[in-house]
Amino acid sequence: MKRINIKEWFQFDKQKFKQGFKSRAFRVGGYSTTACIVVAAIAIAAVLIVNALPSSYTKLDITANKMFSLSEQTETILKNLDREVDFYLIAQEGSEDANILEFLDRYKEQSDKVKVSTVDPVLFPNFTQQYTDTSVSENSVLVVCGERSYVASYFDIYEQDYSNYNTTGTYAMNFAGENVLTKALDYVTSDNLPTAYVLTGHGEQKLGSSMTSAIASQNFDTEDLSLLSANAVPDDASCLIIVSPARDISANEKDMIINYLDKGGNLLLFTDYTGADMPNLTAVTEYYGVKQVDGIVVEGDANHCLSSYNHYLLPNVETHTITAPLVSGGYYVLMPSACGIVETGSARQSVSIAPLLTTSDSAYSKIKGSQMTTYNKEEGDIDGPFYLGVAITDTIDDNTKASIVWFSTSNMMLDEANSAVSGANTDIVINALGWMCGHESSISIHTKSLDGEKLTIPSVVVTRLSLILVVILPLACIAAGIIVWARRKRK
Repeated sequence: MKRINIKEWFQFDKQKFKQGFKSRAFRVGGYSTTACIVVAAIAIAAVLIVNALPSSYTKLDITANKMFSLSEQTETILKNLDREVDFYLIAQEGSEDANILEFLDRYKEQSDKVKVSTVDPVLFPNFTQQYTDTSVSENSVLVVCGERSYVASYFDIYEQDYSNYNTTGTYAMNFAGENVLTKALDYVTSDNLPTAYVLTGHGEQKLGSSMTSAIASQNFDTEDLSLLSANAVPDDASCLIIVSPARDISANEKDMIINYLDKGGNLLLFTDYTGADMPNLTAVTEYYGVKQVDGIVVEGDANHCLSSYNHYLLPNVETHTITAPLVSGGYYVLMPSACGIVETGSARQSVSIAPLLTTSDSAYSKIKGSQMTTYNKEEGDIDGPFYLGVAITDTIDDNTKASIVWFSTSNMMLDEANSAVSGANTDIVINALGWMCGHESSISIHTKSLDGEKLTIPSVVVTRLSLILVVILPLACIAAGIIVWARRKRK
């Protein structure tokens, strides 16, 4: 057996070592190693750059209803922030709601004034008590700016819609995160919240529970106003609301309302068919170039009314700042027992009239009103088309203008009518208030459904697919296997 010289085994050969650096294998390996280092460095740099970019550029919203996309109203408010705002997500570590976190990140991206933090109520049980006396539920958001604070409850962010519960036995889950958080942002950053005065003393209709809560939720203060005992509309009135008086206003009240509007005031008006003459209220609308026709509007076009209810109108929603969110979302507005509005043709040059809701050309007004016995057109009925909602602007001078929004039925505010069109009736009223009062955040941001779209397949197609998948395809596979086996056996 050959003996191994250990000393020679470990002896360092400098010449061979130097030659190794010049070999082809070393050069190829060196190039590969360098290339790997460069690629790794580029990858690390790319990750760092992407992480530094806003998620709006790195996280594309591919949801069908653009659930994580902020509206133009919210982006405008965030970009115009001039003070620090803190958003605190109250949630235990590991239990944070992913949807709410995503939305808070989107808010933060739009303004360097926004700070987002997560507070664990277990570790800091007394944190919320310095801002509110009420209990704060898990995954609610506390919004703070200076000395003002607002709790955006988790149960307001996630809405349960029971509008179809009686027919389907199920409810839908909607995400109202943007609507609630933007409202909270507006509340804590507003120095003076708008006040809307609601006229009383003439048998006016009530706003309805959903409409009242909607107005309050948009940070409007509402107060009743009797002009019978007042000398004028209050100076702090952001808007005057008149809801379908059963009796006419007095001549003195008419003068006070017009005087308020001449100073740049705002009027939200709802009227209904009463069969009674109201010359003073009519004088107010005619002062701005519009009037109400006699009777109740009936649609001759089946596409513009509910089936079998031709006086439950589904008008055209015209393009306007007020209607923009409804038009983009494809929503309907339901106008039950509405009256027709027409232009008088005598409006002053300073007055601009824009239609919001219009009937089809086939509509007509039944002069018998609520006493009608047929939907068919009769002698004396008034041909359309009509406006069912208008927005009017009177430019008084370079710095002053009056705004009026008129809807020709108060029945649109009934909870049943509102739920039938998924809350669009409430949206258009809130949007009208926001447009008149310059209160951007009150332009309603429609909630977004969390229910996934369902694929509906007719029963005939289901039968055919079942036959193909359960019978034909398995038999075809078996037959193919038998053919392959037979061919191989012959070989």
